[in-house]
Amino acid sequence: MYIKLLNLPILFILLVSVYSNAQHINIIPQPNKVALKGHVVFKISESTTIVSSKVSNISAEKLQDILKFDANLELNISNKLHRNSISFKLNKALSKEAYQLDVSTNSITITASGDYGWFYGIQSLRQLVSTSHDIQGVLIKDEPQFGWRAYMLDESRYFHGEDFVKLLLDEMALLKMNVFHWHLVDDAGWRIEIKKYPKLTSIGSKRTNSEIETWGSEKYSGKPHSGFYTQEQIKELVSYAKARNITIVPEFEMPGHSSAAIAAYPWLGTTAKSIEVPIKFGRHYDNYDVTKPEVISFIKDVLNEMFELFPSEVIHIGGDEVGYKVWNDSEHVQQYMKTKGLNTPADLQIEFTNNISKFIESKGRRMMGWNEIMGINIHQGFEEKKDDKEAETELAQNVVVHFWKGSLDLATQAAQQGYSIVNSLHSNTYLDYDYKAISLEKAYNFNPIPEGLDEIYHKNIYGLGCQMWSEWTPTNDDIAYQTFPRIAAFAEVGWTNISSKSYKDFTSTLKNIQKRWDRLQIKYAKVLE
Repeated sequence: MYIKLLNLPILFILLVSVYSNAQHINIIPQPNKVALKGHVVFKISESTTIVSSKVSNISAEKLQDILKFDANLELNISNKLHRNSISFKLNKALSKEAYQLDVSTNSITITASGDYGWFYGIQSLRQLVSTSHDIQGVLIKDEPQFGWRAYMLDESRYFHGEDFVKLLLDEMALLKMNVFHWHLVDDAGWRIEIKKYPKLTSIGSKRTNSEIETWGSEKYSGKPHSGFYTQEQIKELVSYAKARNITIVPEFEMPGHSSAAIAAYPWLGTTAKSIEVPIKFGRHYDNYDVTKPEVISFIKDVLNEMFELFPSEVIHIGGDEVGYKVWNDSEHVQQYMKTKGLNTPADLQIEFTNNISKFIESKGRRMMGWNEIMGINIHQGFEEKKDDKEAETELAQNVVVHFWKGSLDLATQAAQQGYSIVNSLHSNTYLDYDYKAISLEKAYNFNPIPEGLDEIYHKNIYGLGCQMWSEWTPTNDDIAYQTFPRIAAFAEVGWTNISSKSYKDFTSTLKNIQKRWDRLQIKYAKVLE
């Protein structure tokens, strides 16, 4: 009789609900396996205890802090089991980011192989608590579809500051995004302190004016703009992100988009002429003169300081939109290419890129760059690029190719050639595009895996990034409007299997998340109204 009673709850769950992609629960991103438990409800209150062991104590304290902030619940932590409790269970067989969330009448159990999975279980639980303190009984078994789930903030064009970055990191954490791609260096400003080269910030972080409204408007703000992060601020933000399972991947643009650095140190450029930090957005040339040993030393010096600040495995080197005219017009660059047997400027860029890749790899890291680093001309529609010949030199293999423009066939070919791909196709993931160009639904339906790619190559698609370029979004509210709510759609793209997705369910759940954004005074686009 005892055995029969013991098995009744299990039988009840199996009869009432089995794992099904059709089942939905109010969590973004939607978990991949959800089994609802009929009328089972867990009532969370201040009498609820968080049960923890030494191995899960960090996660227990995070849960305690989150419930106090989100739900005004002050729960005690104990090392003893209680009837009304939330506990952490260790299962080393689960993958790093996987978790299980089991909500029963008298207990909630979060199972994972360590703090990463427990953290994501907490994020799911906090969304359930934000909806109601009476939590629907459920058994969730969940892990992400992709390992790279990124949001990019461009701060070269406009500096947005520590507090705003922390807000973004908080919302990324709630949505289980794990990479903050930080675009700190470009033509319009240098935003990272480099101690060996102080003029990068004393000169390169400042411009006298800013183009406004749109490309080629010939209208300007009439105001100077400046700002940069000290190394201490960066260390704090890296630590803040790490506590939220987020890796900060910095981007140091090379060899193009380098005007701010050249304004600080003219000898870095191909022409060696003095310039000012541009006040007009868009492509700017000069480039770094990659034929000069002192320029290569500069780049390596900067990278060495970045290695100390950013523990991320991946370092992004940009590599996009390099204008070759200045190299074609330079006698000493042409002589260098002839000596090296390089037939096109694209080959010169790849030779440089491969050498930097080797240097980055020698430091135990891995290089990432926009897909121009493969030497394929994806800008033939632009007058200044239409005649650029494609490279004959092959890009080093241990590189992450960040696909943003060109035919999807190029991404497919790169994956088939063994390159690792992050898919950020601009027409589907660029957050600076308005909501007519990329609606919430279009963002939600993006698939990082190119259509027709053989399944054996799917492992080479690491995931996706959504990019917030900030030429025309000078304020934090401007950034928020473009980012929210589409960031939630991209979060579900990165986490949830297509078979478990439903746009209708997503928009329904999104209304709960928007209540949080209202409380935090995030100026999101109200596209659901």
